[in-house]
Amino acid sequence: MIGSSRADEPGTSEEGSATLSTSPVAAYALALGDDALILGQRLIEWVTHAPELEEEVALANISLDLLGQARTLLTYAGSFDGRDEDALAYRRAPEQFRCVHLVERPNGDFGATVARQLLFSAYQFELYDALTASADPTLAGLAGKAVKEVAYHRDHASLWTLRLGDGTKVSRGRMQDGLAAMWPYADELFAPDPATAGLVGLGAAVDPAALRPAWTRYVESVLAEATLTVPQMTPAPGGGRSGIHTPEFGALLEEMTSLHLEHPGAQW
Repeated sequence: MIGSSRADEPGTSEEGSATLSTSPVAAYALALGDDALILGQRLIEWVTHAPELEEEVALANISLDLLGQARTLLTYAGSFDGRDEDALAYRRAPEQFRCVHLVERPNGDFGATVARQLLFSAYQFELYDALTASADPTLAGLAGKAVKEVAYHRDHASLWTLRLGDGTKVSRGRMQDGLAAMWPYADELFAPDPATAGLVGLGAAVDPAALRPAWTRYVESVLAEATLTVPQMTPAPGGGRSGIHTPEFGALLEEMTSLHLEHPGAQW
């Protein structure tokens, strides 16, 4: 079985300096789990700040969906070296996180949040749809459930893109600005990850580059309907899969882990 756990892999320490598992399957699950975890953290920051109450509830629910995905993926990644989901979520150094830069970008204007959600959920939908056929049963099972959640996330972002883009002059400008702020980070979604590239040939992982055509068709169709322009911008450098993160990531991580680190081992 491709995804069988290995509790004797190196990296069992719970300290921030602990090494990560050398298993490619663990690395793949960790990267996908970190994407979901960090975006969920960003979205929950909108609670009490969203433009309307209904949207506050919607963003909170999307955040909870992402947290559920993260828990499954981090638990699976941790099973290879004996760590649980809390150890991976709260007791890693910043450079040990493997999320792409797009999900860690600050919320900014609501139009920027909508743009980030459109770009990422369109990618995540294609990813999980393909991953339902994974040779790894844990990843396939997670994808089968998550793709239904992500379909809603994508629809939600698409509707807001249409609402803002085809709304007033002000709302259209804010949505276009939001796209410009987030678009350079989309390229990293489709970049190969050397740590997990071998899993593609085994049928366990999905080649991210193969997801781009369907992603492009979907996103560009939404932007066209919303009377928005596809940004023509130089891609950002990336590096999140290698543990290189944006300056804002440290503050996000400090906020996310503060309660856990203040009360280590607490039972709630």
